[in-house]
Amino acid sequence: MTPALRVQGQVFCGLALALVIASMSGFKLEPRNELLVMGVLVLLLGMPHGAFDVVMARQLFSVAGFKGWALFWLGYAGLSAAVVGLWVVAPSTFLCAFLTVSALHFGGDPAAGVSRLMRFLYGGAVIVLPALFHRAELQHLLGLVAGPASAALVVPVLGQLALPWLAATVLSCALQARTSRLAACEAAALAALALAAPPLAAFTVYFCAMHSPRHILRTLASLHAAEARSALAQALWPTLAVLGAAVLFGSLATDLPVETRVMQLVFVGLASLTLPHMVLLERARRFAHARER
Repeated sequence: MTPALRVQGQVFCGLALALVIASMSGFKLEPRNELLVMGVLVLLLGMPHGAFDVVMARQLFSVAGFKGWALFWLGYAGLSAAVVGLWVVAPSTFLCAFLTVSALHFGGDPAAGVSRLMRFLYGGAVIVLPALFHRAELQHLLGLVAGPASAALVVPVLGQLALPWLAATVLSCALQARTSRLAACEAAALAALALAAPPLAAFTVYFCAMHSPRHILRTLASLHAAEARSALAQALWPTLAVLGAAVLFGSLATDLPVETRVMQLVFVGLASLTLPHMVLLERARRFAHARER
């Protein structure tokens, strides 16, 4: 793990601990304000890490020229549109698939050498563990995304998984501490955050202080200094495009309550970008393994 990633992990653990203490002390934003703050933070600090897919496509797969980029964006937009279409026609299937895929994706955060079991438990922590003490709030939030019926189907299952998940996470953290204290601390901090803090606040801190910056730092670490500066410029345009789409959606969906608009914008938007993002990461992983061989 690079020094920058180590510091980032320590900062996340500190922020998680601060929010856990604040939550246990009774501090909580008014629900509407919490939604708006969360939406702004995720859009400004969380979404941009996906913009580095452009860098990955250029560096690993030599995408170049009008035709190359047209095909890349056509495929990317097509996968995103398919996710949105699934949300429209089958919201329960969408919600189950989104939570499962997100858990698998988040499992990529820990450093190399962390066991698969630890990754599995880590990736699902921010999704499963809130159902232990915040089930009603979690069901309300997921209901805003995919409808009350879908949330009523999914949340009881998460509630049944929560206690065994917590027990397995505690045991895995104890075992992981033998080889990497920081990885164990990150997993423990995420679990504590998901248990103690309101679900929306817990997800925002995790996504903006752990998942997104970790992906960005890893991408920049794989590049030379000049390439890293160029990568930041390349990632700016997709970020502005996503922000523009968010503003457009917010201005068009005026028939929906603000809370519903924010939740659907953030989480359906995340889902639509996660699928092509994961496809690209998987291709990158296979490319790296083939090059090592």
